[in-house]
Amino acid sequence: MAIKFQYNKIALQSLDKQLKVRLKALPTIKNKEAALRMEVKNAKDKTKELQQNLAQKKDTYSAESGIWNEFNHDLIKIDEVITTTTKIAGVPIPIFQDVIFHQKEFSLFDKPKWFPHGISIVKELTKIATEIEIFQQKVLLLDHARKKTTQKVNLYEKVQIPGYEDAIRKIKRFLEDEENLSKSAQKIVKNRHQKQEEESK
Repeated sequence: MAIKFQYNKIALQSLDKQLKVRLKALPTIKNKEAALRMEVKNAKDKTKELQQNLAQKKDTYSAESGIWNEFNHDLIKIDEVITTTTKIAGVPIPIFQDVIFHQKEFSLFDKPKWFPHGISIVKELTKIATEIEIFQQKVLLLDHARKKTTQKVNLYEKVQIPGYEDAIRKIKRFLEDEENLSKSAQKIVKNRHQKQEEESK
């Protein structure tokens, strides 16, 4: 990124101020990036753990797959998924709380005796699957924020800070050269005056 500037003291002060702002902000942004990176890893680990838990439970219950053919899946539906929101490094993240189910009435005399247990299994598996979805959302949100923060760190570290430092160096060099030229010119004028004064005596 080419930084536009003028070769004067006002531009020098402005660039110096902007450089200081970025140098001061950089450690905070780096800390945010590190925190987000850790949170993404934790959320991915938790998602994997929940997926393994769900797979194990499905394997356990699939042994009874014959009875599931008789199960009426219309008996139970999700009414509401309850979540709260928390902020992680400034990013609003959903937190799974619970799943509220709507359960149709059924006669225990007309259905097999394992039906209530079957309903509790469906509820348990549904809750785990819903929590997995919430964690996957969390991963996406945190990873998006981390990528944006990484881009900002790179912009500051690799583009803006070196750009401002280079511009400041150029202005300082120019002003020093200008000052030296001015001093040299004054010296020449002074010497000329002295020479003229000496010649006029």
